[in-house]
Amino acid sequence: MAGFGLPNFGQLTEAFRKAQQIQQDAQKLQEELDTLEIEGSNKDERASVWLSGNQQPLNVRIDPSLLAEGKENTEQAVLEALKSAYENSTKTMKQKMEDLTGGLNLNLPGISDNKD
Repeated sequence: MAGFGLPNFGQLTEAFRKAQQIQQDAQKLQEELDTLEIEGSNKDERASVWLSGNQQPLNVRIDPSLLAEGKENTEQAVLEALKSAYENSTKTMKQKMEDLTGGLNLNLPGISDNKD
C-alpha cells in the first residue's frame, strides 16, 4: 500500500496522537482564556473596559470627571476603551494560539492581523 503514496501506519498514528494533544491543549487554553481579565483604556485612562481572554465583557469603569463632560464624550471614551480591550484580548488570544500550535500559521477566523 505504501506504493500508492499513503503514509505508513506509524506516521498516521503519530499524526493522530499529535492532533489529540493539540485538542487537549486547546481545551486547556480555552479554560485559561476564560479566567483572564484584559483591560483596555481610552487615551486619558478615564474610561476602562475589561474583557476575558475569550472577549466576554467583564467590567467597565468610568471616571466621574468624564461623566461630567457629557454623554457624547463619555460614549466616545468608552468606545475607545472597548476597542483597546478588544485589541489587547485579540493579541493575547493570538499569541497563546501560536504558542499552542508551535507557531503554525493556521489562519484562524477572527484571529487575524486585519486592521479596521
